Amino acid sequence: MDKPKPQVFYEIHKDIPREGPGDNESTRQAFSMLSELSDSPHILEIGCGPGMQTIELAQMTNGLITALDNQKRFLDELEKRAKVAHVEEKIKTVEGSMFALPFSEKSFDLIWAEGAIYIIGFREGLIYWKSFLKENGYIAVTHISWLKDNIPDEPKKFWAEGYPAIATVEKNLEIVEQCGYKNIGHFALPASAWWNDYYTPLEARLKMLREKYKDDKESLDRINQTQREIDLYKNYSDYYGYVFYLMQKAS
Repeated sequence: MDKPKPQVFYEIHKDIPREGPGDNESTRQAFSMLSELSDSPHILEIGCGPGMQTIELAQMTNGLITALDNQKRFLDELEKRAKVAHVEEKIKTVEGSMFALPFSEKSFDLIWAEGAIYIIGFREGLIYWKSFLKENGYIAVTHISWLKDNIPDEPKKFWAEGYPAIATVEKNLEIVEQCGYKNIGHFALPASAWWNDYYTPLEARLKMLREKYKDDKESLDRINQTQREIDLYKNYSDYYGYVFYLMQKAS
């Protein structure tokens, strides 16, 4: 029997600061827009990954953050980072799925998800997660969105294959209201939020792994697929990006 293939996906993403586009400045900007949030909120962060934004949230609030991810290795890394930042008492990690949240309804003042809601789907996540919010609770998410009309063929084809539900900002704002929320605000993440803590360290990993797996076609295909994603953003960043959507549960 052949040995199982190494999990090259996890090797690609190992030891990089973030698991998707984002930056601390955008996290702070979004958090500052939640004007009616209590001084000591109970926050559920869904898909926290290794937790750069979790640490930033903990430094801005006196509340408690329940950080959920389905990968224990990410939660272990978050716990290490929290201790270094001296915010471990504000963060509780939970291994679990965003599809089956292990919490009681109306438990949280704020649900936070950077770069994760696409996994369950924008509309689907907003509908399902809503029941876990307290009255007038907030949701803050980043989500891949078209930033312009008349999208060129190459990014249109790429996203049709990778995430066919991608939509314009205007369409996503309509979905927010249809799901029973009030729009609080939105803004596109800057290009630096894609490069500084995500694509630049990711490219360095790819270079190293391309040499390691030079005789492994299956792994090289995965590496090249990730490089294609990076190259696409280099060429077409004006047309798509991550947008922070902030909303409040309607009364």
